[in-house]
Amino acid sequence: MNAAVAIRTLVVDDEPLAREGLRLLLAADPEVSVVGEAGNGPEAVRLIREQRPDLVLLDVQMPELNGFEVLSHLGPGEVPAVIFVTAYDRYALRAFDIHALDYLLKPFRDDRFHDAIGRAKAQIRLARMSDLSQRLMSVLSTYGERDGAPAPTPAPTATERWVRRLAIRDSGRVVFLDVDEIEYIEAADYYVQIHAGGKAYLHRETMQGLEARLDPERFMRIHRSAIVNSSRIRELRSEGRRDLVVVLTGGAELRVARSHREKFQHLR
Repeated sequence: MNAAVAIRTLVVDDEPLAREGLRLLLAADPEVSVVGEAGNGPEAVRLIREQRPDLVLLDVQMPELNGFEVLSHLGPGEVPAVIFVTAYDRYALRAFDIHALDYLLKPFRDDRFHDAIGRAKAQIRLARMSDLSQRLMSVLSTYGERDGAPAPTPAPTATERWVRRLAIRDSGRVVFLDVDEIEYIEAADYYVQIHAGGKAYLHRETMQGLEARLDPERFMRIHRSAIVNSSRIRELRSEGRRDLVVVLTGGAELRVARSHREKFQHLR
């Protein structure tokens, strides 16, 4: 990839050695161009506005302005793609809420870093293609208006209300889990246990709180203590005259509470 289309990247960390380490890792990637580095929040804001990077590797705890405050000082058109690089896992959920591409916990392995950069490059390329498409549609609509033809009506864009990924703390790391991968969720006091891909993750959130963030068209409450991904239902089985059991693709069998059976009436 030549410099004209390289992923312009800014490194922000208050520790010089940390910045040097990130620069060395990025130097091995010919598709990335480091356009600057900053050691504190105000400097980061200034460089983002001046350099207009595609991607920022951003520390959380820094002098004067922390990583989140840096982003809050930017206007809507000034915010680049962000990968947080920090030693603190407690900010992961907040990072995901502001649509960070990834959250790297120090110390991290080189392959974990390169995986994150690879995903960022893919997202940035898609964004560039989308921007190009919008500009082409704008040009075409202008020609249509000149010819007397009605301009095409752009497709409506719905606000993303439902969460698409969860940030889950797991054994000293933060796992980003697509909700499509979830098979079912069980209540566990002030936690929930999320079952996905043959694994179970303990997530610090109440059942009610998580349910409110999930798309109700895809996730069904079948019991006071259980939510299932409807796309993962393989079978409904009646046991006796009153009991109904949901069998999921992974083999789990969950009982449907009587108060929730009406959700399945049209399927039986």
